[in-house]
Amino acid sequence: MPSHSSRVVYKGGNDIFIVIISSTEAFKSYKKDPDSTPLVDVVDSFTVFVTHHSGSQGILDQASKAMLENEFGTSTDDAVIKKILQQGELQDSKGYDAKGWDSKNDSVGAAYLGH
Repeated sequence: MPSHSSRVVYKGGNDIFIVIISSTEAFKSYKKDPDSTPLVDVVDSFTVFVTHHSGSQGILDQASKAMLENEFGTSTDDAVIKKILQQGELQDSKGYDAKGWDSKNDSVGAAYLGH
């Protein structure tokens, strides 16, 4: 089964903040009309992640309340997530599907090279 991860990335002054979303469609619906789209339908969890300066593809750690306060002026999850969804950038990535990437016959690998 292919892996699939959609996230919204917000480049702050000191770090990159990330919210994992449930689907691209839900996010687009929220962007069009945030007042009628509940956050619970958009986000996968009410957790804000940071990458500790390793880019948006780096290791994700949960942002501390102090980090959120410093960047957003609040540590209230809803308020921070709304700002990230409104001002962040969508990154929609599909992982490779292992099907089709299987080895065909490792035992004769060098035989084809004339060794």
